[in-house]
Amino acid sequence: MGRLTGADLWRMAARTLLLQATFNYERQQGLGWAWALQPALRRLYPDAALRRERLAEHTAYFNTQPTLASLALGAVARLEEERAGGAGPDAATVARVKTVLGSSLAALGDQLFWFTLRPFAACLGVLVALGSSWWGAAAMLVCYNLLHLGIRFLGVRWGYRAGTAVLDEGQRRRYERLTGRLATLGAALVGVTTAYLLAPEGAPRVLVFQASFAAGLGLGLVGGLRPRPSPTEWALGVGALCVVATWFR
Repeated sequence: MGRLTGADLWRMAARTLLLQATFNYERQQGLGWAWALQPALRRLYPDAALRRERLAEHTAYFNTQPTLASLALGAVARLEEERAGGAGPDAATVARVKTVLGSSLAALGDQLFWFTLRPFAACLGVLVALGSSWWGAAAMLVCYNLLHLGIRFLGVRWGYRAGTAVLDEGQRRRYERLTGRLATLGAALVGVTTAYLLAPEGAPRVLVFQASFAAGLGLGLVGGLRPRPSPTEWALGVGALCVVATWFR
């Protein structure tokens, strides 16, 4: 039995990009989780039969926010390292830790990535693109992926170092503060974008455009109040609004 190396953690982090490649309704991310953890198990369990047994345990049901899954992966790899040394938890305890981390990270990650960072990056891209620049797409991708890929690749190492304390009260408050700041900046970007669309260079748009824009914002706000707004409906709504905006540009 050996200790995990930095190369092992990097390989695990790279595999998180395919966490949902085998997503299914029975185990959801379970198979992808086991595949991402495999480099750690290969290092910790030289015996092939025992390694297959541990790998099979990790194919059980698991589901969380895909980006923050790297934190849970690092923490569980730490537990498996302790377990391989004979001083760690049993299989039931590891499964409970996975469940607790998965549900907690899902709540934080959905709020941070799906409902805050993604709209923020999209609004930044739209604002840059309004100047008829292709840099809008680049701004959106860079803005989103700086945080997304940063946590994907560094999160395994953070989780490994912190172990089960990866989501203690201090870490949770940091994620909540980051979400709040992004939400504030996003609201400011929406205001700037709205002002630019309604009165570019100080000249107000025609009344039909203003009415269509107001209707689109109203429908968007109503749809956003639903418990689980559909990303497909949002995409169709934004697409229709862009068509109208281009027609009256």
